[in-house]
Amino acid sequence: MRAIRVSEFGPPEVMRLEDVAEPVASAGQVIVAVKAVGVNPVDTYIRAGTYGPREFPFTPGYDAAGVVESVGMGVANIRPGDRVYVERSLSGTYAEKCVCLASQVHPLPARISFSQGAGVCVPYATAYRALFQKCRAKPGETVLVHGGSGGVGIAAIQFARAHGMKIIATAGSATGRELVLRLGAMHAVDHSSLLYEEQILGLTGGRGVDVIIEMLANVNLDRDLAMIASFGRIAVVGNRGRIGIDPRRAMQKDAEIHGMALFNAPASEMAPIHAAIHAGLENGTLNPIVAKELPLTEAGKAHDLILQPGAHGKIVLLV
Repeated sequence: MRAIRVSEFGPPEVMRLEDVAEPVASAGQVIVAVKAVGVNPVDTYIRAGTYGPREFPFTPGYDAAGVVESVGMGVANIRPGDRVYVERSLSGTYAEKCVCLASQVHPLPARISFSQGAGVCVPYATAYRALFQKCRAKPGETVLVHGGSGGVGIAAIQFARAHGMKIIATAGSATGRELVLRLGAMHAVDHSSLLYEEQILGLTGGRGVDVIIEMLANVNLDRDLAMIASFGRIAVVGNRGRIGIDPRRAMQKDAEIHGMALFNAPASEMAPIHAAIHAGLENGTLNPIVAKELPLTEAGKAHDLILQPGAHGKIVLLV
């Protein structure tokens, strides 16, 4: 079979499509024939060595969707032919097939395409954990979703809408702002504007927002502390550098700042996350949006695109 392999850290060009041995399922494992792969910013950080060290060569990728090809001894409730989405894998997902633990494979409802399914795990699990497990968001509260037109932003808006929250979302383009309004945000704000902080405070009558889902903390965190309401909560989901903040702003408001990485979540947190995702995919409250589909051979181009501003959904590699 073919798989993307990385033999050294570096730019997107270090990813090469190679022939590798066909995987075989051991006890407790599942082989998934991959139909689509979700591309996430974390994939680029791992490829570049930011999240090193790694054992070379490796196949990148955490998210995928496809069909179960075979299962190992002791695997129950998963059968060949099942449509599934993948929550990480043992072998990497940028490949025609991937090896997963049975616990890493989750049912994909028939109403969701493989391309949509490839954009489920990292964005939706991250959004759920940020909103509910870290920030304890509640119906009636006001949530600010920074970068609302990206993968995690879209997921956060859909979850917040389904739970009866008031949503303000930011996006850097008119198309992105139109998208977040269609998804259910009450207000869309241009985060490239120098006045967006004043605009958001105005939308809340000067009170501020209860919860902020922050995708680019090195740019926004200090301003977040000006916009957060008393006893508000901020989840730092994304960051690409350092920033100076005034801690007194957090002190004055009893505000909380939560750093989070999905890969730190224990199994006790992941189980309810996947239960919520499955219910939302099945009942129609969650609908992953695919912005661009590229062939697996263009993984390098996908890594360039995922770091550019102006996202309007997920970038997916078709296998």
